[in-house]
Amino acid sequence: MRLLRYILRRLLLLIPVLLGALFVAFVLTRVVPGNPIERVAGPYASDEQVAKMKEDANLNELVPVQFLFYLQDLLKGDMGDSFFTGQPVRDDLQSRFPATMELVLYGMLLGIVLAVPLGILAATRHGTLIDHVSRVIAVLGVSVPVFWIGLVLLTIFYDKLGLLPGPVGRLPIGATRPSDVTGLYTIDAIIARDLATFADAFKALILPAVTIGITAMAPIARMTRSTMIDALDSDYIRTARSMGLPSRRIVLHHALKNAMIPVLTLIAAVFGFLIGGEVLVEIIFSWNGVGLYSYNAILNSDFPAIQGFILVVTTIYILIYLVVDVATAILDPRVEF
Repeated sequence: MRLLRYILRRLLLLIPVLLGALFVAFVLTRVVPGNPIERVAGPYASDEQVAKMKEDANLNELVPVQFLFYLQDLLKGDMGDSFFTGQPVRDDLQSRFPATMELVLYGMLLGIVLAVPLGILAATRHGTLIDHVSRVIAVLGVSVPVFWIGLVLLTIFYDKLGLLPGPVGRLPIGATRPSDVTGLYTIDAIIARDLATFADAFKALILPAVTIGITAMAPIARMTRSTMIDALDSDYIRTARSMGLPSRRIVLHHALKNAMIPVLTLIAAVFGFLIGGEVLVEIIFSWNGVGLYSYNAILNSDFPAIQGFILVVTTIYILIYLVVDVATAILDPRVEF
């Protein structure tokens, strides 16, 4: 019951956080230079037409009044229409979000699978060659720009070796997309039992997912190593060793369980960052997700699109941290809500 009350309270706190984030984004989009109406209208529109379009978009009102109009529409489920695409922002985000989610999920899964064992191995071999190599890998992963990783992978595996598809998006040109069930092409292809489409979608995912996986792996590996070293040096681990428990059980059951709590928090932070911050990966690989959509929205001062993007990403970020907090409480009963 305490857990349920905690979840409900956190969900209620979601409302003021979203309002604050939306208001900041709302103000910032209107103080930066750039007039989206003039871009949409084009050079041949008359002053009367431009003025009418501004009036229809409520851009002649004061910023607080515009914000109230926006909230009023938002309560009806209306995020507004994109100035750039001419489509409802809700539909734009709904059609592009599965592409970003699929890319980030595979990239994060790869990063976690590589990072956690690497961090555990480095901690259990502390001070050895394996530890030093893992630290070098982690530092390189943090230091090297993500766009450089993507370009190097494209150059090697697409341009030089021809093993994987280039920057053509989620499917090769001319390929038929699977029936839309989840929006994730690999999952939808499996549901439809279309192995050919699954193979095409999976191969298109490899290079961008590896790019994200390398970026995500570095901080997670460093955190896993650090927390595992602290856990292995603690009193309860020394007690477990003195009792003759197997090393494998001590490391994987006793030490890892406590070391994973801060690692989970970091994984949540990295996941939330990638949802809204992997725009360079989407640009390099022509991946039509919300990152590329937000990039175009910023270039074109597309206020409704930017606001809708921030609303979605902020909501996801908060929900991710809620899941992590609940998981932390399950892993460590001493945690108080």
